[in-house]
Amino acid sequence: MRVRRVVTTRAGGRSRSPYESFNLADHVGDDPAAVSANRARLADELGLPPDHVIWMEQVHGRTATIVDEPRTEPVEATDAVIATQPGLAVAVLVADCVPILLADPDSGVVAAVHAGRVGARVGVVPAALDAMRKAGARIDRTDVLIGPAVCGECYEVPAPMQQDVATHLPGSAARSRKGTPALDLRAGIWQQLADVGVARIGLDPRCTFEDRTLFSHRRDGTTGRIAAITWLAPE
Repeated sequence: MRVRRVVTTRAGGRSRSPYESFNLADHVGDDPAAVSANRARLADELGLPPDHVIWMEQVHGRTATIVDEPRTEPVEATDAVIATQPGLAVAVLVADCVPILLADPDSGVVAAVHAGRVGARVGVVPAALDAMRKAGARIDRTDVLIGPAVCGECYEVPAPMQQDVATHLPGSAARSRKGTPALDLRAGIWQQLADVGVARIGLDPRCTFEDRTLFSHRRDGTTGRIAAITWLAPE
């Protein structure tokens, strides 16, 4: 099986300002008909039935859920979803948080993880890895893509918050362009993955705050969400 990964941008959809145009989130105040049309187009472009794209009701926690069949409703109250069937795609929505796509094609297991500041701090990534192991994956042969997110230079936070997150996610402390305390969640997540034996870690270097082809809640306030999606397809 071959691992497929896709990260969307803002372009090509039906949503109007301030969600223009390819918003894939149904929880941000956008016209539901526009979101449905955007999701239908995404599934069509991926060559998958709509019920084979698995969405999450993301809550900034550390719950990881295993799915083994198509579904039309999002997985409730979870921030990591693990699929065990080829052709079943898992999706994560972001607009500054870190999307993480994981796959062990030998076992037929893929995962999508939503790691914002809170989720990364409380351990959503280790929870996802544990669920992948339970589904039959091996961490030493798992490939990971860390997707676009707000970068450390743009993610200014109060010093106590930086210290607290860095205590739970070592390597995440950073300095902003102004020289103030900041967080680089992707750096901390990279270290966390490497520390448990994940050898193949890729990084999409784009910063959602800087790149206007991507949605950024920190930059724009009310806005849409891009998606990062992964699945296994025949060679």
